[in-house]
Formats: sequence, C-alpha cells, structure tokens
Amino acid sequence: MAKKSKQLERDAFESEHIFRLLVSNVTDYALYMLKPDGIVANWNAGGERIKGYAPEEIIGQSFSRFYTPADQASGKPARALKIAEETGHYEEEGWRVRKDGSFFWASVVIDPIRDADGVLVGFAKITRDISERREAQQKLEQVQRQLAESQKMDALGQLTGGVAHDFNNLLMIISGNLHKIRQEVSSERGLRALGAIETASQRAASLTSQLLSFARRQSVNPQAIDVVARIGALREVLTSALGSMIRLHIDIRPGTWPIHVDPAEFETALINLVVNARDAMADGGTLTVSARNQAASNQVVISVADTGDGIPDDVLSKVFDPFFTTKPVGKGTGLGLSQVHGFAHQAGGKIEIATELGQGTTVSIHLPRGRSRERQVGEGASGLACATVLLVEDNPAVADASTGLLEQLGYTVRWVSSAESALQAIEANGVDVVFSDIIMPGKMDGLKLARAIREKNPDLPILLTTGYSDSMREVRSDFPVLRKPYQLHDLSRELSKLTGQD
Repeated sequence: MAKKSKQLERDAFESEHIFRLLVSNVTDYALYMLKPDGIVANWNAGGERIKGYAPEEIIGQSFSRFYTPADQASGKPARALKIAEETGHYEEEGWRVRKDGSFFWASVVIDPIRDADGVLVGFAKITRDISERREAQQKLEQVQRQLAESQKMDALGQLTGGVAHDFNNLLMIISGNLHKIRQEVSSERGLRALGAIETASQRAASLTSQLLSFARRQSVNPQAIDVVARIGALREVLTSALGSMIRLHIDIRPGTWPIHVDPAEFETALINLVVNARDAMADGGTLTVSARNQAASNQVVISVADTGDGIPDDVLSKVFDPFFTTKPVGKGTGLGLSQVHGFAHQAGGKIEIATELGQGTTVSIHLPRGRSRERQVGEGASGLACATVLLVEDNPAVADASTGLLEQLGYTVRWVSSAESALQAIEANGVDVVFSDIIMPGKMDGLKLARAIREKNPDLPILLTTGYSDSMREVRSDFPVLRKPYQLHDLSRELSKLTGQD
C-alpha cells in the first residue's frame, strides 16, 4: 500500500513538473501567477517575450506596472482583481505597457485560485498580444466604412442628379418664356413681378448647378488654367468674403503646374471652401490658400486651411452630404462642400479633409495637371448672317422656349424632336448650325448625332446643350456644350463663337 502511495506521489510530481515545463515554455501567451495583492509570483517565456521582463526583473513586483499610467491612476489593476475575486472571472482587451515603454493591445484573462477551504491564495493571469489582429480588424472596418460611404454618395448622386436634370428642363421653360412675356408687359408692376421671377429662377439654377456638381453630372468645360493667375485674380473677392477679422495668406510654390478643370467650377469650389473656412473662425484667425505639385499622381494639390474650431467626428462623416449644414436657418444651403466634392471627382481628382478640434481644418483638392488649352470648336469659321438653326429637342415645351430665344437673336429655326429626324432634315434641306440636346430617348442621343454629323459634314457648326450628362469629358473633347438653363446672352455668346461673329 505504501509502495502504491509513493508511486502516486511520484506520478503527481512528474505530472506537475511536466505542466510547469509546459507553462514556462509557452511563448504565445504570458502565463503567470499573482499573489492576492497583485505581486507577480512566477513568470514564463511568453511573459518575457511579450512584455520584455526577465523573471528576476519582474517576480516580486506588482503587476500594475503592465498598465498605462492613466489606468494606474484610475485604480484599474486593483479593480480587475476585485472583479475576478467576486465574480470568478475577469476578461478584457486594452492597452498594456512593455518594459521599454511601448504600448501593445492585449487580451487579458484573470481567474482567482482558491484552496480546498475556498480561501483565495492568488490569481492565474493570461495575457496575449493581439495588436496585429486589432490592426487587421480596424483596417477591415475602415474599408467597410469607405465602401458604405461610397455607396451612400453614389446613391445620393443618382438621386440628386436625376432630380436636377428634370428641374433644369423646367427652369429652361421658365427662363426661356420670360423673354417672350417681357416683350408683352409694359406696366411697372408687371415688370417688377417678372424681375422677381427671373431672380428666383437664376437662384434655382444656381442651386441645381451645385446639386449636379455633387452628383458629378455637371456640364463642364475643362481647360488648362494657370493656378497662380487664377487665384491671384480672385484675391480681392476672397479678401472681401473673409472680412476684417480674418487674414488671408496665399502660399503657391514656385513652378506650380496649370490644372485641367472648368474655370467657373474651380472658382466656385474655391470660394465655397473659403466661405466655409471663414464661418469656422467666428473670432477671427488666419486662412491660408496654398498650391503645390504632387509628382507621384501628376496632380496639383490646392488647400484651404483655417485656424478655427475643427470638425467633430460625428459631423465630419456628413460634411459632403447635400443640404447638410450646421449653420442656422437662412445662413447656408448645405451645398457648398457637396459642390466641391462633386467638382473634384468630376475633374478626375479627389478631396481630403484633415481636422483637429481646437486647431483648425485643412481641405485639399487634388486636381489633374493641365497640358494645353483646348482648341475652340468652330474656330476660324466664317460669319453667318440670318443663319438657319436646326433645333433638336424632344421636350416640346423646352423646344418652344429655345425657339423664342433663337428667334430673338435673329436666327431662323427648324425644330425636330429626334436625332434620326435631324439627320434627315440636314440631308434634305441643309442648315447652318445644329443646336441639340444631349439627353434624348431612342438609340441615338445628342452626342451620337453630333458625331454622325461630323463624319458627313465636318464643317457644320454643332452646339450641344444639357443640364445633365455622364459623358461630359468625352463630349468636351469634341463639341462645345451650353448648360441648361441658359439665358439669352449665354446662347448668343456660344452661337457667335461657332459662327465667327464674336
């Protein structure tokens, strides 16, 4: 019996010895014991690898040194032991500190150890470095956020673009017929009413243009522009917009390339950024407009930086949404940054925001480098007196308004409602200018019509119009485009360019 008892003792000792060897040689986990007061009682290879302490450096020391100074100050180590003692288990993820002072993200488990009588004799503690797993999870979450943001912006773009397209046609009817009515009205009261309608339609057209910019459906006229000259020309306007409490600083690096953008859209975007920056500095400050080349992407980065309050995280995720604004009612439409966002992406660039609460915000737009100014289509064409314009428009009300404007300019108008009818009219009767909407039902839209005409009649002037198009970059490389809703002077200017009468 005694022999069997001794064998059991030897087996138990050997088993415990093997277990201790196993624990001491584990390297992926820090496995060690704590005394009831949190003093480290033993140490394994994993603890030395993860936390940097040799056994003789840490045994006999409080485990609280593994916690950050903030956690130590808040009493977190003692609280963890108390929870483990009272509930039988403690588990968390958080920052821990290595011997060299560096931080790592740890998974921590603490279990109480009790003797046969239930008396607490210490704690078993397991720590694992999961920094890589946390970084991978954060990257995944970032990608998911970016995807969700991209899907949201695309959905908003499709909605706003579609609404703006239809609204532009309505505005075209309103603005086009205003000129007809003005000829019939002579009373002062009637003329004032017409003026109010005209002002409202122009304001509506401006808002629609901003919506289209956000939706990246804006009709644009990209060309190479000199950044230094363009910003310099806007200095007075920008200074006036800022007021006396804000100092404007312009920092454009020598040799900054030209950019390839629509000049009007660029100016609108820059003014929107400056106005937003101004509103972030209620107590005054410094606003810096800077420009520099980015050789790696062959782009120019134009930044507007303020010394204002910065943007909170919950607001930052919404700043590009159309109609989102933190300004009081009547102080902003919420379309400023959405216009800048749409402009940058439609131009082939991007927009970035860097912000820090209490320190300010920097908004940077990356824009493609410009090469050379585009050739004006129809350049050198001979002037045409009493020209016949073939108007191609599927909406009868819009066609009627456009016809009225063309006739006021002295043109003879022939109207057809489809691209196929336009080709037949050109072949049968001949015309001097083709003025066509881009978006039309059927197999052939305005762009395809223009290309078909160009193949058969390369010298025939063609002017396109639209309030919305997905293929504007492709269009602009070959044909001039007039934005809807257009005014009489806009139509006159574009036709004069084509006919050589300007």
